Amino acid sequence: MNEPHRTLFRVIYGDTDNMGYAYYGNYMRWFEIGRTELFRSMGLTYKSIEGKGVFLPVSEAFVKYVFPVRYDDELVVETRLDSNVKGGVKFDYSIRRLEGDIICATGYTRHACVNPEGRLIRPPAFLSRMIKETF
Repeated sequence: MNEPHRTLFRVIYGDTDNMGYAYYGNYMRWFEIGRTELFRSMGLTYKSIEGKGVFLPVSEAFVKYVFPVRYDDELVVETRLDSNVKGGVKFDYSIRRLEGDIICATGYTRHACVNPEGRLIRPPAFLSRMIKETF
């Protein structure tokens, strides 16, 4: 993929802890926002994928915290699909503060493909094709 998909948002008060910093667990939620909007930009939604009998549970997640985020910071989550992964789907993320273009966190999530019974399946053709055509 040449350019990452970019999703802008602002840190709300409820995302912060008593020290005024964004709570660490919110980064996973922000990653989810990034991948949901990336799929949406490709013409897919999680609902449409699940409607085809494919579920994408997180099988691995990683975050590296680089720079603190505070209430009211404007952020962008940059999301890329890793097209080299064969047995599932991997998203790479970078969260940046707009002011100063500062990297605040990087990370990734890996997702298995499972059927409605929870059994592992290969990535379906429609998803693999969409990834290859887009990236």
